[in-house]
Amino acid sequence: MLMYINWNVDPVFLNLGVIELRYYSCLFALGIFIGYNLVAKLYKLENIPQEKVYSLFVYAVLGIVIGARLGHCLFYDWDYFSKHPLEIILPFKFQPGFKFVGYQGLASHGGTMGVLIALYLYSKKYKLNYLGTIDKVAIVAPLTGAFIRFGNLMNSEIIGKESTAPFAFIFKRIDFIPRHPSQLYEALAYLFIFIVLWILFKALRSRVAYGFFTGLAIALIFLARFFIEFTKEYQVGFEDGMFFKMGQLLSIPFVMIGIGLAVFKWRSSKCSNVRK
Repeated sequence: MLMYINWNVDPVFLNLGVIELRYYSCLFALGIFIGYNLVAKLYKLENIPQEKVYSLFVYAVLGIVIGARLGHCLFYDWDYFSKHPLEIILPFKFQPGFKFVGYQGLASHGGTMGVLIALYLYSKKYKLNYLGTIDKVAIVAPLTGAFIRFGNLMNSEIIGKESTAPFAFIFKRIDFIPRHPSQLYEALAYLFIFIVLWILFKALRSRVAYGFFTGLAIALIFLARFFIEFTKEYQVGFEDGMFFKMGQLLSIPFVMIGIGLAVFKWRSSKCSNVRK
C-alpha cells in the first residue's frame, strides 16, 4: 500500500458555516478566467474589438453553467432532481437541512451544448461569424476542462477503477482501494489537446476555413473522454452492467460530428476564400 499515492484532501478549504468555499469552485472559476484572457488574445490577433470579449465571456459562462447543470440533472441524476426541482437551479440543499452546496453536479456534454447555443445567440447579436467565434472558444475550452478535472481530483470524485499501477491513487475519502486517477488522466489529456490546438491555430488560422478548429477540438476532447471512461468507475447506479457508460454513449455523436466538421472544413479550405 505504501507504493501508492494516498489522497485525502479536504475539498473545502474555507468553511464559513452556511457557505463553503471549495477547491472545485475556485479551479472552475480560474479555468474560465484564464480562458477568457486567452480568447482576448485571439480576438486581438484577428482585430476584433476587445469590448466584444466581455460579452462573449458572459454568454459563454452562462451557456456552460446552465448547460452543464441541466446535462447532469437530466442524464445522470434525474431520479433525484425530478423530486427536488428547485435544486436544479438553486445552489442549495433543502433536505435534511438548508445548506449552500454550490453546483456540484455538472456534465461536460451538457456544457458543450449550452455553450454552442449561447455562442450562436452571441454571434447573431454582434454580427460575427458563428463558427469563427466557436473556433476561438474551442481552442481554450480544453484548458478550462483541465482545471475542472483537477477540481474533481480535489473532490475525490469521478474516481477510477481498481489498479495495481505504482501511480494509482488511494482515495481515502472513498475507500482504501488503489485506483486509476481518472480525473488526472483527463486533465492531462485536455491540457495536451489545448497545447496542440493553440500551436495549430497560430500556424494555420489564415489557411483553414472557420469551423475547422471547432470540429478538431470537439473530436479530440470527446475521443479522449471516450477512452478514459474505460478507466473510471460507474458514476451512477443505472450504468451497472453497461459495456459503454453514459459518458461514452454521449461522446460518440460529438466525436462523429467533430470529425465530420473538421474534414469538411479542411476540404473547403482549398477554396480561394477560406475564412468563411
